[in-house]
Amino acid sequence: MRITSVETFVLSNRQALVKVATSDGTVGWGEAVVENWARPTAATVERMAEFLIGRNPLEITRIWQVLTRGGFYRGGPVMASAVAGIDQALWDIKGRVLGAPVHALLGGPTRDKVRVYAHAGKAGQAGNPERACSLVNAGYSLLKVAPDAGPVGFLETPAWADVFLGELAALREVVGHGVDIAIDFHGRLSVAQSRRILPQLEELAPAFVEEPLRPEHSALIGDLVRCSNIPIATGERLYGRTEFRGVLEAGVAIVQPDVSHAGGITECFRIATQAEVYDAQIAPHCPLGPLSLAACLQLDLAVPNFFAQEQVVDVHLPESPAMAFVANPEVLRMVDGYLPRLTGPGLGIDIDEDAVRARVVSGLLDPGSPVWSYPDGSFAEW
Repeated sequence: MRITSVETFVLSNRQALVKVATSDGTVGWGEAVVENWARPTAATVERMAEFLIGRNPLEITRIWQVLTRGGFYRGGPVMASAVAGIDQALWDIKGRVLGAPVHALLGGPTRDKVRVYAHAGKAGQAGNPERACSLVNAGYSLLKVAPDAGPVGFLETPAWADVFLGELAALREVVGHGVDIAIDFHGRLSVAQSRRILPQLEELAPAFVEEPLRPEHSALIGDLVRCSNIPIATGERLYGRTEFRGVLEAGVAIVQPDVSHAGGITECFRIATQAEVYDAQIAPHCPLGPLSLAACLQLDLAVPNFFAQEQVVDVHLPESPAMAFVANPEVLRMVDGYLPRLTGPGLGIDIDEDAVRARVVSGLLDPGSPVWSYPDGSFAEW
C-alpha cells in the first residue's frame, strides 16, 4: 500500500481539511488549519505532500519524524498544524485498514464515554445565563465563559472587576453548584492583572482558568499557579512536548494541546503521557469541526489522565449545521453530557466528500478573528 494523492479543502478561515488516498482505495481524513491562516496551512500540506506520495501510510511515526524535522526548519503553528492534519488522516487510514478505532491502536479504551463541554458566552459579557441554562438542560455539566466586553487593560479598574465578577456570580446562581464553570482568559490579561483577579475568583470555585497569560510569557505561569488555589490550564498555543515541559514543571493542572495544531494524535498522545508524570490532566483544545473533534475523542479515550473535551459543533443538537459533511453524525450525539465511545474504524466518523467539495471557498475568505484596539488606538489582545 502506498500514498497516491493528498488533497486540501479550504472551507473557511477556520476550517481546512486534508484527504490522503492510497493505492488500495483506502482514504483518510484530517483537519489541518490554523484559525485565520487556513490557506497558508493548506499550502504547507501541499508542500509536504511532495514527500508523502509513494510512502507507506502505515509508517506513521517514520513519516511524522521526517515532516517535523526533515526540512531543517521546524515548529510553529503553521507547520505543526499541517503535520497534525496529515497525521490524523494517516491514523484514520491505519484504523480503517486494521478495522479498529484509533484508540484501540493506542492501547485500548481507558473509559466508555467522554465528558464534553460547551461555551456559554455572549458578546459583551462573561457568560449568558439564558444560554447556560439551556446547555445545562441539554445535559452539559461543564460550561466555559470568557471576559468578552472588549479589551482588558494592563491593570484594570475595580469597576471592571465588579462587572466581571458580577456576571460570573449571576451565572453561578442560575446553574447552581452542581455544574462546573471554567473561565477562559484567552491571553487577554497581563500577568499583573491575572495576579490581581485570580484570588477574587476563588469563591466561585471555577473548574479551571485557561490561558491567564499570553503564550510568549509561558515561563511566568508558575507565578500565577502560586498566587491562587484555582487550577490553571494552558496549551492551545503550544505546539510540542518541549513547549509543554515548562508549564508542566511550573505546576499547571490541565494542559490543552490542540490535535489539529500540536502535531496531531501522535504528538498529543506523547504530551498526555508527559503530563501524567506531573499529575496533570488534558482537556484538548477544539474550537474546530467534527473531524478535529473525532481525533480528540480518540485521544481522550486512549489516555488515563483526561479531564474534559471542548467542542463547538453543538453535539447536543440533532441537526447541527457543523455536521453537514459527516455521513454518520449519529456517532457524535451527546448523552447526558458525554459522547459515547466511538467504535467505527479509524477516526470513527465517515466523510461525505461531495458535501466537502460543495463547501470549498475559491475566492476571498471570511476575515477571521477580530482585531481589537485600546482607546488610544494601540493593539489589544482579542
